[in-house]
Amino acid sequence: MQANALKGSDHTADGSRLGRALGAVRGVWHRATKLALDVALPTLCVACREPVAGDGLCAQCWSQLSFIAPPYCEKLGIPFVYDPGPGILSMQAIADPPAYARARAAVRYDDIAKTLVHALKFHDRTDLAPTMGRWMAHAGETLLRDADLLVPVPLHWRRSFSRRYNQSGALARVIGKQTGVPVAIDALRRVRPTAHQIGLSRAERAANVQGAFKVPPARKAEVQGRRVVLVDDVLTSGATVDACARALLRAKARSVDVLVFARVVEMLKSPI
Repeated sequence: MQANALKGSDHTADGSRLGRALGAVRGVWHRATKLALDVALPTLCVACREPVAGDGLCAQCWSQLSFIAPPYCEKLGIPFVYDPGPGILSMQAIADPPAYARARAAVRYDDIAKTLVHALKFHDRTDLAPTMGRWMAHAGETLLRDADLLVPVPLHWRRSFSRRYNQSGALARVIGKQTGVPVAIDALRRVRPTAHQIGLSRAERAANVQGAFKVPPARKAEVQGRRVVLVDDVLTSGATVDACARALLRAKARSVDVLVFARVVEMLKSPI
C-alpha cells in the first residue's frame, strides 16, 4: 500500500512538472507570436484604426476625447461650468436624487467615446476593455478606495447568449485587476428582458427597467453590508443604474456607487 502511495505521489509530481513545462512552452509561444504580429502589423488607434506608435489613441482622436474632471456635482458627477466649492450638489441631484450615493465617469459621451463604446459592445472589440477600464479606475479612484465589491450591470441571458460577453463585466474585471477590489459577476441578475433604451424618454427608460434586476438569494450574503461599486459602460438618464442600485440596496448592500466609462453630459450652471 505504501509503495502504491509513493507511486501515486510520483505520478502526481510528474504531472505537475509536465503541466509547468507545458505552461512555459505556451508562454514562450504566446510571446513569440505576439512579437511576430507586432513586427508584421502596426499598432492601430483604438478609435479610428490609423497606425499609432504604442497602444491607445492617435493624437487626433485623443484631442477629441473629453475626460471629466472636477469641478462636478458630488452626487451625479456631472461637471459644473465654474467651481462652486467642495461638496456642492446640483439642483438636479437635490430635486431628483438617485438611489445610488455617487456616480463618476471617465469621459463625456461624445463621438470618440461613442465609437469606443459601440466597438466594445457590438463589434467584439474586447481589446478596448483594458484601456477603457484603466481610465475608469482613475476617474473612480475615490469610490474604489473604499469599495468592497465591484458588480457589473448584467445582461439578460438571451442578450448575453447572442452577444457572447458582457461589456460591463469585461470593464469590471480590468478595474478589479488594477485595484484589487473583488468582482462579483453574478451578484446581480437581469430577471426579465428589457427593450433597448435608445430613443426612450426619461420616464419611459425608468418604466422599462423597473423590477428588471434582482440579487439572487444565493448571492445576498455576498452583497449584504458591502460597499458596492456598480460598473457599466454608459450612463444616460441613469434609469438602469438606479434600478440596479435599488436591487442591491434591497439585498442590504451598505452603499452603492456607480462607475461608468462615459456619460451624457449637460453642463450644470446652477449648483446650490
